[in-house]
Amino acid sequence: MANHKSAERQWRRSLRRNAINRKNKSTLRTQIKHLRAAIADKNSEEAQKLLPETFSIIDVSIKKGTIHRNTGDRYKSRLSKQVELLSPPPAKKA
Repeated sequence: MANHKSAERQWRRSLRRNAINRKNKSTLRTQIKHLRAAIADKNSEEAQKLLPETFSIIDVSIKKGTIHRNTGDRYKSRLSKQVELLSPPPAKKA
């Protein structure tokens, strides 16, 4: 246990931040899981619908400091690439 008042306050603050980060990370993981399930089911419409919501949650997590900016960018890049592969663009005419 902390010995100084400031250390006790910092400890309480760290507990609050830990709870907030845990909630944000849990929400993020759940949303990514839903999107990956839609991708695995080859459900293009559902994946297209979930992608902006997922990006929004990733951005919020970055802003709140729950995950690093590069980690969030990596998630967004990989997920968008997987969604694009579900519905390839029409073939070019020769």
